[in-house]
Amino acid sequence: MMTYLSIMLQYSMMNRIILTSLISLLTSTMMLCQYWQQSADYKMEITMDVDNHQYDGMQQITYVNNSPDTLDRLYYHLYFNAFQPGSMMDVRSTTIQDPDKRVGDRISNLSPEEYGWVEVSSLSIDGKPCKLLHDETILDVSLPMDILPGATVTLDMKYKAQVPLQIRRSGRDSKEGIAYSMSQWYPKLCAYDLDGWHPNPYVGREFYGNWGNFEVNVTLPGDYIIGGTGALLNPEEVGQFIDGDIVSYSPSSSSKTWKMVAKNVHDFAWGADVDYTHLRKFTKDGTQVDYYYQAEGEYETNWKNLHACMDEALQFMNARYGKYPFPRYAIIQGGDGGMEYPMATLITGERPFGSLVGVSVHEWMHSWYQMILGTDEAQYAWMDEGFTSFASSEVMNHLRGVGLIEGEAQINPIANSTIRFTEFALSGMEEPLTTYADFFKTNAAYGVGSYVKGQVYLKQLEYIIGEEAFDNTLHRYFDTWKFKHPTPSKFIRIAERESGMVLDWYNQFFVSTTATIDYEVTDISKGDDRKETKVSLKRKGDMPMPIDLLITYKDGTTEWYTIPLVMMRGEKLHSSLTVLPDWAWTNPEYTITLPTKKRKIESIQIDPTLRLADVNLENNIYPQVKIKD
Repeated sequence: MMTYLSIMLQYSMMNRIILTSLISLLTSTMMLCQYWQQSADYKMEITMDVDNHQYDGMQQITYVNNSPDTLDRLYYHLYFNAFQPGSMMDVRSTTIQDPDKRVGDRISNLSPEEYGWVEVSSLSIDGKPCKLLHDETILDVSLPMDILPGATVTLDMKYKAQVPLQIRRSGRDSKEGIAYSMSQWYPKLCAYDLDGWHPNPYVGREFYGNWGNFEVNVTLPGDYIIGGTGALLNPEEVGQFIDGDIVSYSPSSSSKTWKMVAKNVHDFAWGADVDYTHLRKFTKDGTQVDYYYQAEGEYETNWKNLHACMDEALQFMNARYGKYPFPRYAIIQGGDGGMEYPMATLITGERPFGSLVGVSVHEWMHSWYQMILGTDEAQYAWMDEGFTSFASSEVMNHLRGVGLIEGEAQINPIANSTIRFTEFALSGMEEPLTTYADFFKTNAAYGVGSYVKGQVYLKQLEYIIGEEAFDNTLHRYFDTWKFKHPTPSKFIRIAERESGMVLDWYNQFFVSTTATIDYEVTDISKGDDRKETKVSLKRKGDMPMPIDLLITYKDGTTEWYTIPLVMMRGEKLHSSLTVLPDWAWTNPEYTITLPTKKRKIESIQIDPTLRLADVNLENNIYPQVKIKD
């Protein structure tokens, strides 16, 4: 007979089992639903005083806290405050080993009327005033009320700002005479994600933000023309009329308010000038492309001829990387080189035709890897700049192939980038791609890492998993993670699913370290019974990689072999490749045993396609041949 105590103990154990099961179920559900992102819809009005290059601004943000966290503070970016002597951007530029020539000591030499600044006079949340702390390029906001998980709040702000002399990306009076390049011009709410707040000071690198809808009203003197992100809602009010592909504007002695909207973007940029020529074209798929420029002579001709290349480029980009989801794009003369924004870019316009096409392709290609995928560029600049540079190289190669720009198409348009990266890897200046963008010791390390090694990352991945799986990876990555801020692990998981391989080791070595790749063909010899040929290989670098091997015979025939790594747990499939046994990373040497054939071997070469970022090409071929510089 059960005692009262035993009954209670049994009841307690049952409760524990039920509670444990509920916790397990809740944990599993939370893991499935753990992805979230914040939403910020902007309504903004500014009135420009072009005599003093200042403007008064009003901003309202509807902010949705989709996180599971309670927020008791907010942060805003105040980018224009970087353009003052003594700012972090100024100090960094004047103390780094290899300063950006566009910046140098120019900020140090600005006069007060050339400064950039943003001063927020008031901010309220649902009508309650907030406590503000201006800390250079960051506004630290203490809230009078918590923002609970799932809550929607309204943030109302008033501020005043001064446009700096154009130095980096944004500003007034560029070297090419553009009046206003207005990027990073408004107080921008910092991103909050699974890693918390990201109030990164504006020191030099690029950006990260929340997606949302933007309504922007800009009031300017009546002779200015604006081009930028989004659609113009009131063309009649600003005096716009269209004749063919020429868009003209009636100047006015009174001010005009340009009302613009953009949906599902994480930034808003615009350019303004009184002398813009505005061309409107449409691509074969109906995408509207607007060109704003004031170039003359040869440069004007280049702008007029640009659209044919951009039309062809868009068709290639849509097919190769995923369909561009926005209805329009604007290419605007302004800025200090080329800089990407949602549905728009600011570029310098006085360029040879090939350069104009190249910068336009590159900046539009950013729409895929930054404006649509939206990685955090402070942490993963290579996932934007590198992937964009990879795709831009392919697009430009395609344009050469169809004869729209000069030059011959290449089998591997990334080969020169691979060589450039391996040369830098031997310089001792390389830093891991896990380095935060602003914390690279040199601009060279940031540039080669983010732009060049990022390209090589993709080309080597294609080398590892094969072309078909790689092509599928590009598409699935875009379709799965568009508008969701993916991280490196999200990308490599897509590649694993498409290839059937284990690839975490690739990110660990190539992203998180500066380990070099160096393989050598050391020897060819006959077996003891002379019925076999033995080929000896050696791994001399610290990073393991699968090996593609080309054997060329004296009669001109060839055979291709591939050696997978054990830790890949699979291999790429190709009809022309013979798959050899796996190579364990612990073993520095590997021997291939081939049946001796009547044909004599002319040479054996590791990856003649230059997809593998091997730092020493001279020992990749046997017998070794001195490679000329």
